[in-house]
Amino acid sequence: MSRMRTILLALFAAAFLQAVAASPSWEEVKTPQPPQVERADAEEVVITSRNGYIYVNTTRPVEIKVFSILGQLIRQEKISAGTFRFRLESKGIYIVKAGTVTRRVTI
Repeated sequence: MSRMRTILLALFAAAFLQAVAASPSWEEVKTPQPPQVERADAEEVVITSRNGYIYVNTTRPVEIKVFSILGQLIRQEKISAGTFRFRLESKGIYIVKAGTVTRRVTI
């Protein structure tokens, strides 16, 4: 049982990493208004998700980190002010940290 569990976990991890590695980087979104927001923080960084994308709207340059629910770093990038989106091929729960703002998003 333990050997089978190890093999299944290894296969799952390989498939997950392959799906994440194929994902593109953050792209700027040219929209007249940002995605619908639940709340804005004092940092003026808003993190939302919709249609398989994670959206980040910020008024200043900020470093963004996306983590899997298991804590594995998926993507790290610095973006300028504006609205950016990032597509994740794998559905699930992710943790997004932009500056000092941290949010859990579901894709």
